Amino acid sequence: MRMRIRTVRARFTALYGVVFFLSGAVLLAIAGGVALSPTRVSTVAPGPEPAPPGSALTQAQAQIAWLQRQLTEQQAAHTRQLLAGAAVALAVMAVVSIVLGRVIAGHVLRPLRTITAATRRITADNLHERLAVPGPADEVKDLADTIDELLERLEDSFAAQRRFVADASHELRTPLTTMRAALDVAMAKPEPAPPRTVVLADRLRTELDEIDRLLEGLLALARAQHGELPDRTTVSLAGLVSESVAARAPDIAARGLTVHEALGGDLPVRGSRALLGRMVENIIDNAIRHNHDRGWIRVATADDGGTGHLVVETGGEILDPRQVAGLARPFRRLGADRTGTGDGTGLGLSIVAAVATAHGGALDLRARPDGGLRVAVSLPLAIAVPA
Repeated sequence: MRMRIRTVRARFTALYGVVFFLSGAVLLAIAGGVALSPTRVSTVAPGPEPAPPGSALTQAQAQIAWLQRQLTEQQAAHTRQLLAGAAVALAVMAVVSIVLGRVIAGHVLRPLRTITAATRRITADNLHERLAVPGPADEVKDLADTIDELLERLEDSFAAQRRFVADASHELRTPLTTMRAALDVAMAKPEPAPPRTVVLADRLRTELDEIDRLLEGLLALARAQHGELPDRTTVSLAGLVSESVAARAPDIAARGLTVHEALGGDLPVRGSRALLGRMVENIIDNAIRHNHDRGWIRVATADDGGTGHLVVETGGEILDPRQVAGLARPFRRLGADRTGTGDGTGLGLSIVAAVATAHGGALDLRARPDGGLRVAVSLPLAIAVPA
């Protein structure tokens, strides 16, 4: 299996090393070819008549031949030594080229790492910040300026969404209040209303209450998604759980549910008390609403040092894990297959996920193997302990 090079710096390092190694190998091959090429050695031509044995000329020729062999052997040894030295030098320089290539690649990519780190630090809460990368007008600065322009457009978009949420909160509540007041005035007349009118009025009140809950859920979801935490304080997560369970005791008793509580410590959490309370209420409401009559609910809190955990489990039918994974999206419900009713707006767990994310936590939804749902929220704990 071929190893994949995952970073640009590693690719640049490999490229520099390979190019240098191939260049050195070609240079070494050329030098070796020149060194190993046959060398012509000029010799003295013999005379027309061979010299008698033992003469001075014969001895001189033998000495010359011996010297030529010694010279040839020395040249061959010198060539081998030269090639060996060149090969060692090539290996050393290949390692040096890899190290230098990594350093050079890191220097070239340093502005990109700076841009990446700065971009990761920018969230919905500090969209006003900009990269403002100095330097010449090159490709890196063009990239940074493009990201700054994108951040400016995102900031404008987020500001427009916040204004829309504020306007919708006022504009949508006003007609609902007017409709409810007009209905109450019509039903408060001295003469008795016809039975059909009374039934219709009750139905309209129910629908208005449902629209009001839906509107409140949408506004809470929008505030949580935009990270609006104006009333940031330190609250007890376990205390919020106890208050929510106690406030819903009539609903729990009406369905004959059994609640098992295992609350460990206060679990102080820093954030918006209103949004955190809404998050806990939605989890408990979800456990009550999406349950069987005479069923059970298990509520537990714990901490692992720096993180607080709230886990709420319910029994029931076996659920599809793929559908459960999508319950944190707005208006996603399992419907009658899970609850037997069509109650709810489909925003409860979406608000839970948004509030948890706004407070630096996370929501985990899992289908229990034995049936039912497991809802787990993890939040970073505050240092200070609430009074």
